[in-house]
Amino acid sequence: MKKRIAIFASGSGSNAQKIMEYFKRHHEGEVVIVLSNNPDAYVLQRADNFEIPSHVFDRQEFYHTDNIVNLLKNLQVDIVVLAGFLWLVPDNLLKAYPNKIINIHPALLPKYGGKGMYGDHVHKAVLANNEEETGITIHFVNENFDEGEFIHQSRCKIDKTDDLEMVKFKIQQLEHTHYPKVVESLLKKMKS
Repeated sequence: MKKRIAIFASGSGSNAQKIMEYFKRHHEGEVVIVLSNNPDAYVLQRADNFEIPSHVFDRQEFYHTDNIVNLLKNLQVDIVVLAGFLWLVPDNLLKAYPNKIINIHPALLPKYGGKGMYGDHVHKAVLANNEEETGITIHFVNENFDEGEFIHQSRCKIDKTDDLEMVKFKIQQLEHTHYPKVVESLLKKMKS
């Protein structure tokens, strides 16, 4: 039996796309739904391109009902993957999927994490502090932004000539290389 993956994303969804591609004909797992809090998110088009169903929700549905948890349970989802999802995960979802919700952060946590630290905000802070390296952190999700147990970190050097676009490019390369493989390794560890 393939493990069933749900992806949550708020924006373009390049990491979501890499995961959908990786698991398209995979024996360990398959993406069964993409969920977004943004009806205009490009990730919804990406899901459609892979013929993967999607669901858009608002703050009320996410935080004040069990609809999302029930949807995931009905689809027999085994693992929840956040790929550029910007909202804090509510308690009911954390309880339904203990140590089965993972996130990727575009920095070496615990540095440059927390509320408001996403995307370009992170890279600009890294550059402003003249860091010599940056990277990605894949971690389990808990009730606080970017504070769950680390699963994987990868690093890259920042050259003196690197601008924001170059740092973003280096981070995205790390994300696209490692996130699908880390998801795969977690699926392999799950009991049937």
